[in-house]
Amino acid sequence: MSHTDENRKEIIDTLDGLIEILEDGKLGYTNAAEHVENAALKSEFLQHARERALYIVELQDEINRLGKSTDAAGGGVLGAIHRAWIDIKSTFTSGDTEAIVNACITGEEAAIEKYESALEKEELQPTQSALISKQLNGIKAVLMSLKAKN
Repeated sequence: MSHTDENRKEIIDTLDGLIEILEDGKLGYTNAAEHVENAALKSEFLQHARERALYIVELQDEINRLGKSTDAAGGGVLGAIHRAWIDIKSTFTSGDTEAIVNACITGEEAAIEKYESALEKEELQPTQSALISKQLNGIKAVLMSLKAKN
């Protein structure tokens, strides 16, 4: 199936949007890890941050495959934190583990919403839909794990 330039741009925009929320999640989990005392929880948050970084690379590889170069250094749009993760920084300064976990839950729920919206795009190729679905399942698993801690 060949894609018109418009379809290609739509796919790239969709993948870029997912990268944005993954960047926010990666930063959110890194900040969360810095502000919790529990060593197991700190390790889990760092693992979630690494997972988000892997997801970003997978999506950037797909964008590169579509012929657009990606800026692995971030910046630009990626520098703007998604509204779902904005409150996290102030939550973290309180050191309240339950509040930090709740803030991460909110961020994951926003990511799931964005992923589900992306999967509705008709322009996506089956391999792209499969990749997005795989990542979505990983995010849902993290959300279930976080909710189990409450």
